[in-house]
Amino acid sequence: MLDEFTKKRVERILNAFIEQKVPKEVRHQVKLVYKFRGQTVTLGEERLGYMDRWVEYDVAQFRLDKETKEWTVYWRDSKNKWHLIDDIEPNADFEKQLQLVDRNPVLWH
Repeated sequence: MLDEFTKKRVERILNAFIEQKVPKEVRHQVKLVYKFRGQTVTLGEERLGYMDRWVEYDVAQFRLDKETKEWTVYWRDSKNKWHLIDDIEPNADFEKQLQLVDRNPVLWH
């Protein structure tokens, strides 16, 4: 479980990222969302789909190593299995990891 300080910091970073990433004029069609579970934070994208149903795609998952205090980044395949992104080195700076995900066009649908 993430400690409260880390969770609040990550929430603040993600909320600012979402505010900047999704223009106000398209927020009725595209949303960025995140979920906490244990030591992980999953970033997802929701799009308005067929018959006005929201469809969610996982963009990336950030995992905090309890011992090293570094974040690693994973992507999800079509069989819902998570894989480490080798190109993104583990780093203690969550914001830096988020920036690397943002610049990776393969992760965005």
